[in-house]
Amino acid sequence: MNQFGCPHARDPKSGRSGTGGPKGNTQFQGCDGRVYKRNQGGNIPDEIGQPHQRITNSPGTLSMANTGQPQSGGSQFFINVADNSNLDWFDRSSQSAHPVFAKVVDGYDLVQKISNVRTVNDNPAVPIQMISIRVQ
Repeated sequence: MNQFGCPHARDPKSGRSGTGGPKGNTQFQGCDGRVYKRNQGGNIPDEIGQPHQRITNSPGTLSMANTGQPQSGGSQFFINVADNSNLDWFDRSSQSAHPVFAKVVDGYDLVQKISNVRTVNDNPAVPIQMISIRVQ
């Protein structure tokens, strides 16, 4: 998987990469137009439990990264490059609950290239910067 969204990752040498999130008690507007409030830890409500949200972590899907605990997602997400159905919130064989919220519809070949770069300690040897991503 390719993980993005950690504010600490702006510094490619940060030992805290993959551990950060947004400031607590802040708000943002969702794609549905509603305003959501983050809790004091900067986390947002899980989007799970409804039949229309039952999307598996298959290659090309974007999923919310979290600590494995309920309501612990913040700003980090990952793009699946393999079948990770064990991360589905509805897969009872695992405690993981990573809700899928989007799918790559263009440029999946680039996603695959990113997942195959040389790494050191699970980080790209040469930093990769995501300039933008658009979710529709």
